[in-house]
Amino acid sequence: MVGHQFDASREVSVVPPVLVFNAEGHSPFVLACDHASNRFPEPYGDLGLTPHQRLMHVAWDPGAMAVALQLSDLLDAPLVASTVSRLVIDCNRRHDAPDLIPITSERTEIPGNKGIGDNERARRIGAFHEPFHLALEGVLDGRKAAGIETVLVTVHSFTPVYKDVPRPWPIGLIHAHDDRFTAALRDALVAEDAELNVGWNQPYSALNGVTYTLEHHGEDRGLEATMIEIRHDEILEPEGVARWAARLARCLEAALGARGGATATSPTDQDTSVHRRV
Repeated sequence: MVGHQFDASREVSVVPPVLVFNAEGHSPFVLACDHASNRFPEPYGDLGLTPHQRLMHVAWDPGAMAVALQLSDLLDAPLVASTVSRLVIDCNRRHDAPDLIPITSERTEIPGNKGIGDNERARRIGAFHEPFHLALEGVLDGRKAAGIETVLVTVHSFTPVYKDVPRPWPIGLIHAHDDRFTAALRDALVAEDAELNVGWNQPYSALNGVTYTLEHHGEDRGLEATMIEIRHDEILEPEGVARWAARLARCLEAALGARGGATATSPTDQDTSVHRRV
Protein backbone atom coordinates (compact mmCIF):
# COMPACT_ATOMS: atom_id res chain seq x y z
CA MET A 1 0.00 0.00 0.00
CA VAL A 2 3.00 2.33 0.22
CA GLY A 3 4.46 1.53 -3.18
CA HIS A 4 4.27 -1.65 -5.20
CA GLN A 5 6.84 -3.06 -7.60
CA PHE A 6 5.44 -5.66 -10.02
CA ASP A 7 6.99 -9.09 -9.61
CA ALA A 8 5.95 -11.72 -12.15
CA SER A 9 7.07 -14.49 -9.81
CA ARG A 10 4.59 -13.45 -7.15
CA GLU A 11 0.86 -14.15 -7.34
CA VAL A 12 -0.43 -10.64 -6.78
CA SER A 13 -4.02 -11.52 -7.70
CA VAL A 14 -4.61 -12.74 -4.13
CA VAL A 15 -4.59 -9.12 -2.96
CA PRO A 16 -8.22 -7.95 -2.66
CA PRO A 17 -9.27 -4.88 -4.68
CA VAL A 18 -10.25 -2.99 -1.53
CA LEU A 19 -9.23 -2.99 2.13
CA VAL A 20 -11.38 -1.81 5.03
CA PHE A 21 -9.68 -0.79 8.27
CA ASN A 22 -11.40 -0.26 11.63
CA ALA A 23 -14.88 -0.80 10.15
CA GLU A 24 -16.47 -0.54 13.60
CA GLY A 25 -14.70 2.70 14.52
CA HIS A 26 -16.79 5.05 16.66
CA SER A 27 -15.62 8.33 15.14
CA PRO A 28 -18.14 10.52 13.30
CA PHE A 29 -15.68 10.46 10.39
CA VAL A 30 -15.40 7.83 7.66
CA LEU A 31 -12.23 8.03 5.58
CA ALA A 32 -11.81 6.99 1.96
CA CYS A 33 -8.57 6.75 -0.03
CA ASP A 34 -9.32 6.03 -3.68
CA HIS A 35 -5.73 6.41 -4.90
CA ALA A 36 -3.97 4.63 -2.05
CA SER A 37 -1.89 2.18 -4.12
CA ASN A 38 0.17 1.92 -7.29
CA ARG A 39 -0.40 -1.85 -7.60
CA PHE A 40 -0.95 -3.30 -11.07
CA PRO A 41 -2.73 -6.64 -10.63
CA GLU A 42 -2.25 -9.53 -12.99
CA PRO A 43 -2.77 -9.78 -15.94
CA TYR A 44 -1.83 -6.12 -16.50
CA GLY A 45 1.90 -6.45 -15.92
CA ASP A 46 3.39 -2.98 -16.04
CA LEU A 47 0.94 -1.48 -18.60
CA GLY A 48 4.05 -0.63 -20.63
CA LEU A 49 5.51 1.68 -17.99
CA THR A 50 8.97 1.80 -16.46
CA PRO A 51 9.56 1.10 -12.73
CA HIS A 52 10.15 4.83 -12.24
CA GLN A 53 6.86 5.74 -13.92
CA ARG A 54 4.98 3.25 -11.76
CA LEU A 55 6.23 5.07 -8.68
CA MET A 56 5.28 8.51 -9.99
CA HIS A 57 2.20 10.45 -8.96
CA VAL A 58 0.48 9.46 -12.21
CA ALA A 59 0.01 5.96 -10.75
CA TRP A 60 -1.25 6.85 -7.24
CA ASP A 61 -1.28 9.52 -4.51
CA PRO A 62 2.04 9.18 -2.64
CA GLY A 63 1.66 9.70 1.10
CA ALA A 64 -2.14 9.79 1.09
CA MET A 65 -2.61 6.27 2.46
CA ALA A 66 0.01 6.81 5.17
CA VAL A 67 -1.84 9.92 6.37
CA ALA A 68 -5.21 8.16 6.13
CA LEU A 69 -4.01 5.23 8.23
CA GLN A 70 -2.73 7.51 10.97
CA LEU A 71 -5.95 9.53 10.85
CA SER A 72 -7.92 6.32 11.22
CA ASP A 73 -5.96 5.50 14.38
CA LEU A 74 -6.09 9.01 15.83
CA LEU A 75 -9.82 9.47 15.21
CA ASP A 76 -10.93 5.84 15.64
CA ALA A 77 -12.42 6.17 12.15
CA PRO A 78 -13.23 3.54 9.52
CA LEU A 79 -11.04 3.71 6.42
CA VAL A 80 -11.82 2.26 2.99
CA ALA A 81 -8.90 2.10 0.54
CA SER A 82 -8.45 0.86 -3.02
CA THR A 83 -5.47 -1.44 -3.58
CA VAL A 84 -5.26 -0.82 -7.34
CA SER A 85 -3.45 1.89 -9.29
CA ARG A 86 -5.65 4.55 -10.82
CA LEU A 87 -3.93 3.74 -14.12
CA VAL A 88 -5.69 0.36 -14.11
CA ILE A 89 -8.97 2.09 -13.23
CA ASP A 90 -9.67 5.32 -11.38
CA CYS A 91 -12.04 4.70 -8.48
CA ASN A 92 -12.68 8.45 -8.20
CA ARG A 93 -14.36 8.63 -11.61
CA ARG A 94 -17.81 7.81 -12.94
CA HIS A 95 -18.20 4.76 -15.17
CA ASP A 96 -18.60 6.97 -18.23
CA ALA A 97 -15.71 9.34 -17.46
CA PRO A 98 -13.20 9.63 -20.33
CA ASP A 99 -10.30 9.21 -17.90
CA LEU A 100 -11.78 6.26 -15.97
CA ILE A 101 -9.05 4.20 -17.66
CA PRO A 102 -6.55 6.84 -18.79
CA ILE A 103 -4.55 6.61 -21.98
CA THR A 104 -2.44 9.61 -20.94
CA SER A 105 -1.92 11.02 -17.45
CA GLU A 106 -0.36 14.49 -17.42
CA ARG A 107 2.49 13.88 -19.89
CA THR A 108 2.83 10.13 -19.41
CA GLU A 109 1.34 7.80 -22.01
CA ILE A 110 -0.12 4.51 -20.74
CA PRO A 111 0.51 2.03 -23.58
CA GLY A 112 -1.37 -0.85 -21.91
CA ASN A 113 -4.60 1.16 -21.84
CA LYS A 114 -4.69 1.96 -25.55
CA GLY A 115 -7.38 0.34 -27.64
CA ILE A 116 -9.19 -1.52 -24.87
CA GLY A 117 -12.79 -2.40 -25.71
CA ASP A 118 -16.07 -2.32 -23.84
CA ASN A 119 -15.61 -5.84 -22.47
CA GLU A 120 -12.27 -5.00 -20.84
CA ARG A 121 -13.68 -1.73 -19.52
CA ALA A 122 -16.60 -3.59 -17.95
CA ARG A 123 -14.24 -6.23 -16.54
CA ARG A 124 -12.12 -3.64 -14.77
CA ILE A 125 -15.19 -1.89 -13.41
CA GLY A 126 -16.52 -5.13 -11.97
CA ALA A 127 -13.17 -6.36 -10.65
CA PHE A 128 -11.81 -3.17 -9.07
CA HIS A 129 -14.10 -0.12 -9.23
CA GLU A 130 -17.34 -1.63 -7.94
CA PRO A 131 -15.75 -3.52 -4.99
CA PHE A 132 -14.27 -0.26 -3.66
CA HIS A 133 -17.58 1.56 -3.82
CA LEU A 134 -19.59 -1.38 -2.48
CA ALA A 135 -17.24 -1.62 0.49
CA LEU A 136 -17.65 2.09 1.23
CA GLU A 137 -21.42 1.78 0.84
CA GLY A 138 -21.39 -1.14 3.27
CA VAL A 139 -19.61 0.88 5.95
CA LEU A 140 -21.92 3.85 5.47
CA ASP A 141 -25.07 1.69 5.40
CA GLY A 142 -24.04 0.02 8.64
CA ARG A 143 -23.54 3.34 10.35
CA LYS A 144 -26.88 4.66 9.08
CA ALA A 145 -28.65 1.59 10.43
CA ALA A 146 -26.95 2.14 13.79
CA GLY A 147 -27.83 5.84 13.83
CA ILE A 148 -24.19 6.99 13.89
CA GLU A 149 -23.45 10.52 12.75
CA THR A 150 -21.16 10.43 9.71
CA VAL A 151 -18.98 12.92 7.86
CA LEU A 152 -17.19 11.54 4.80
CA VAL A 153 -13.55 12.59 4.33
CA THR A 154 -11.63 11.59 1.21
CA VAL A 155 -7.84 11.81 1.42
CA HIS A 156 -5.61 12.60 -1.57
CA SER A 157 -2.23 14.11 -2.42
CA PHE A 158 -1.15 16.30 -5.32
CA THR A 159 2.06 17.14 -7.14
CA PRO A 160 4.15 20.21 -6.20
CA VAL A 161 4.36 21.10 -9.93
CA TYR A 162 1.83 20.35 -12.67
CA LYS A 163 2.90 20.81 -16.29
CA ASP A 164 5.67 23.20 -15.20
CA VAL A 165 3.31 25.31 -13.02
CA PRO A 166 4.25 25.38 -9.30
CA ARG A 167 1.50 24.80 -6.76
CA PRO A 168 2.02 26.93 -3.65
CA TRP A 169 -0.58 25.39 -1.33
CA PRO A 170 0.63 22.71 1.10
CA ILE A 171 -3.00 21.66 1.48
CA GLY A 172 -6.14 22.13 -0.57
CA LEU A 173 -9.78 21.59 0.42
CA ILE A 174 -12.48 20.67 -2.07
CA HIS A 175 -16.24 20.56 -1.65
CA ALA A 176 -19.16 19.63 -3.85
CA HIS A 177 -22.42 21.59 -3.62
CA ASP A 178 -22.51 21.94 0.17
CA ASP A 179 -19.39 23.74 1.39
CA ARG A 180 -20.28 24.15 5.06
CA PHE A 181 -18.11 21.44 6.58
CA THR A 182 -15.23 22.19 4.23
CA ALA A 183 -15.40 25.87 5.19
CA ALA A 184 -15.36 24.91 8.87
CA LEU A 185 -12.29 22.73 8.29
CA ARG A 186 -10.55 25.57 6.46
CA ASP A 187 -11.29 27.93 9.35
CA ALA A 188 -9.94 25.39 11.86
CA LEU A 189 -6.70 24.99 9.90
CA VAL A 190 -6.21 28.76 9.69
CA ALA A 191 -7.06 29.15 13.38
CA GLU A 192 -4.13 26.83 14.18
CA ASP A 193 -1.75 28.57 11.79
CA ALA A 194 -2.72 31.94 10.35
CA GLU A 195 0.17 31.73 7.87
CA LEU A 196 -0.96 28.42 6.39
CA ASN A 197 -1.75 28.77 2.69
CA VAL A 198 -4.95 26.71 2.40
CA GLY A 199 -6.14 26.21 -1.17
CA TRP A 200 -9.89 26.59 -1.55
CA ASN A 201 -10.95 24.25 -4.38
CA GLN A 202 -7.27 24.00 -5.22
CA PRO A 203 -5.60 22.45 -7.09
CA TYR A 204 -8.88 20.96 -8.35
CA SER A 205 -12.60 21.50 -7.92
CA ALA A 206 -15.86 19.69 -8.56
CA LEU A 207 -15.88 21.42 -11.95
CA ASN A 208 -12.99 19.15 -12.98
CA GLY A 209 -15.04 15.97 -12.53
CA VAL A 210 -12.80 14.65 -9.75
CA THR A 211 -15.30 14.45 -6.87
CA TYR A 212 -17.15 11.22 -7.70
CA THR A 213 -16.48 9.50 -4.37
CA LEU A 214 -17.19 12.70 -2.44
CA GLU A 215 -20.52 13.31 -4.16
CA HIS A 216 -21.75 9.75 -4.67
CA HIS A 217 -21.14 8.60 -1.10
CA GLY A 218 -21.41 11.99 0.61
CA GLU A 219 -23.85 14.48 -0.80
CA ASP A 220 -25.99 11.93 -2.64
CA ARG A 221 -26.60 10.27 0.73
CA GLY A 222 -27.26 13.55 2.49
CA LEU A 223 -23.97 13.42 4.40
CA GLU A 224 -21.55 16.24 5.05
CA ALA A 225 -18.37 15.56 3.14
CA THR A 226 -15.00 17.06 2.27
CA MET A 227 -12.02 16.22 0.10
CA ILE A 228 -8.53 16.82 1.47
CA GLU A 229 -5.57 17.30 -0.88
CA ILE A 230 -2.05 17.42 0.61
CA ARG A 231 0.94 18.40 -1.53
CA HIS A 232 2.88 15.19 -1.61
CA ASP A 233 6.32 16.64 -0.82
CA GLU A 234 4.83 17.37 2.62
CA ILE A 235 4.09 13.70 3.34
CA LEU A 236 6.84 11.60 1.77
CA GLU A 237 8.65 11.15 5.10
CA PRO A 238 7.29 9.76 8.40
CA GLU A 239 7.71 13.10 10.17
CA GLY A 240 5.55 14.90 7.65
CA VAL A 241 2.92 12.17 7.69
CA ALA A 242 2.69 12.33 11.48
CA ARG A 243 2.57 16.14 11.50
CA TRP A 244 -0.25 16.35 8.96
CA ALA A 245 -2.23 13.47 10.43
CA ALA A 246 -2.15 15.04 13.89
CA ARG A 247 -3.04 18.48 12.53
CA LEU A 248 -5.92 17.14 10.47
CA ALA A 249 -7.25 15.06 13.35
CA ARG A 250 -7.40 18.14 15.56
CA CYS A 251 -8.91 20.34 12.87
CA LEU A 252 -11.50 17.81 11.71
CA GLU A 253 -12.76 17.51 15.26
CA ALA A 254 -12.74 21.29 15.68
CA ALA A 255 -14.64 21.70 12.42
CA LEU A 256 -17.26 19.21 13.53
CA GLY A 257 -18.07 21.39 16.52
CA ALA A 258 -17.86 24.74 14.73
CA ARG A 259 -19.26 24.06 11.26
CA GLY A 260 -22.39 26.10 11.87
CA GLY A 261 -20.26 29.20 12.30
CA ALA A 262 -17.95 28.75 9.34
CA THR A 263 -17.70 31.81 7.14
CA ALA A 264 -19.68 31.74 3.92
CA THR A 265 -17.93 31.34 0.62
CA SER A 266 -18.67 33.71 -2.23
CA PRO A 267 -18.98 32.49 -5.84
CA THR A 268 -15.75 34.32 -6.66
CA ASP A 269 -13.91 31.90 -4.38
CA GLN A 270 -14.70 28.98 -6.67
CA ASP A 271 -11.73 27.59 -8.55
CA THR A 272 -11.90 27.30 -12.31
CA SER A 273 -8.82 25.12 -12.69
CA VAL A 274 -8.75 22.68 -15.57
CA HIS A 275 -6.25 20.29 -13.97
CA ARG A 276 -7.87 16.86 -13.96
CA ARG A 277 -5.53 14.47 -12.18
CA VAL A 278 -6.44 14.07 -8.49
